[in-house]
Formats: sequence, structure tokens, C-alpha cells
Amino acid sequence: MDDFVLGDRELDIMGVLWDLGSGTVAEVRGKLPVDLAYTTVLTILRNLEAKELVSHTAEGKAHRYFPRVARTAARRTALTRILDKLFHGSPEQLIAQLVADEKLSARELKRLRALLSSHGKKGGGTAS
Repeated sequence: MDDFVLGDRELDIMGVLWDLGSGTVAEVRGKLPVDLAYTTVLTILRNLEAKELVSHTAEGKAHRYFPRVARTAARRTALTRILDKLFHGSPEQLIAQLVADEKLSARELKRLRALLSSHGKKGGGTAS
């Protein structure tokens, strides 16, 4: 379960589960950013369960689904894949791309500088 790949719809459903903490098929379906059929949501939840990313408990005639992986773990896995596939494993190239492409506010840039400075002071990097 440490290394998993989520498709767009799986990410949508996991996002709802992370936000809600748990949900039935109907509850998840109602919070999705796209309109999917009940059976489609059920199938995706079952696939996520087969991947051991969600679990369920019986709740009357319905099942309540719970995320088994934290959002931070999914972020880490996705970011590692992006770094490896698009940036040759270089976090510096990723950050440079974000700074070059995005319209970062002065506040966001200041926070980013502070994070980088703090990381360097902790021995996580070297000044050049």
C-alpha cells in the first residue's frame, strides 16, 4: 500500500472520503465534483477497497467507506511519481517550474522562502 497510483475519479472519491472522514456511496456521490452514476461510484469504491486504500463497515443496508491511507501519503506518492517522471527526481526543477508558471503572490513567495530557509537550517540542504 506504500506505492499506489490513483486515477482522476479515484482521487475525486478519495478526496471526498478524506474531507468527510467516511461516507456511504450516496454521500460520496453527492459530494463529487462530477456527476457519476451510483453504480460507477460503487465500482470505484470497491476497486479502492481491493487496492486496500479504503475499508467499509455495514450500516443497515448500506456500507460506510473509510479511507485507509492518509491524504499526505497520497500526496507524497503522487509527488514522487511526478518528480521521477517529469523532473528527473529533482525537487529544485519542480519548484523552479512552479515559480515560473504560477502567479504566486508576494505572500506565497515569502512563505516559500521561509520554508526553504528553515529546511536549510535544519541540515536538509546546503547553501550555494
